[in-house]
Amino acid sequence: MLRIILRIFGVVAVLMGGLWMGQGTGLILWPASSFMLDQREWVWKGAVLALLGAGALWRASRRRR
Repeated sequence: MLRIILRIFGVVAVLMGGLWMGQGTGLILWPASSFMLDQREWVWKGAVLALLGAGALWRASRRRR
């Protein structure tokens, strides 16, 4: 059960981190009214979140059944 939770968290965290990094760099301008657009601090926050997600996915793959 913990493997499933780690996988779900990992996938969501990697995707959200990528979105935050894209918005922070100004590559993703969606939604247009977002306060995160072209704000460099969101690149770092997104990177940390994506790394946490990658760590959760790695941990889920190494966990025994």
